[in-house]
Amino acid sequence: MRKEDKDKLIAEITEQVNNSDAVYVTNIEGLNAEQSSTLRRLCFKHEVTLKVVKNTLLKRAMDAAEKDYSELYPLLVGSTSIMLSNSAKAPAKLIKEFRKKSDKPILKGAFVMDMTVSGDNQLDYLTSIKTKEEVIGDVIAALQSPVNNVVGALKSQGHKIAGILETLSEKAA
Repeated sequence: MRKEDKDKLIAEITEQVNNSDAVYVTNIEGLNAEQSSTLRRLCFKHEVTLKVVKNTLLKRAMDAAEKDYSELYPLLVGSTSIMLSNSAKAPAKLIKEFRKKSDKPILKGAFVMDMTVSGDNQLDYLTSIKTKEEVIGDVIAALQSPVNNVVGALKSQGHKIAGILETLSEKAA
């Protein structure tokens, strides 16, 4: 590959990494053609980009990226593919789903929510991460509960207050 081609590829990977909320480093080595096609279709369905990359090119792309991916560098050995997504847990869920029928992909590590996790044993943790929408929903639910209690109390007290005001107005008349 010519230097210009490598530089172009590095720039492309850097842009993809910069535009992703989650970067998973995996190993899909050993998948046959049918399994690879199935995995790619599953990635497309879950809006996850899957790329098989050379470790040196990925490291150079990560060096040029906006975030610090240096904790992933030791994981860039052997066969490497990356899964990029705007959902922190989508690639983890996808891996778990795919592994019902295969022992791959193996999770080497991931960079999600400005933190690095390493090892395939972190897959369950990554699937439990809440999305922004889920966190916002939890906050809204937590805020609504006390408001609903106050509104309910005012409504029930409102009937009593209305009765008292009615009685007072009758006495005044």
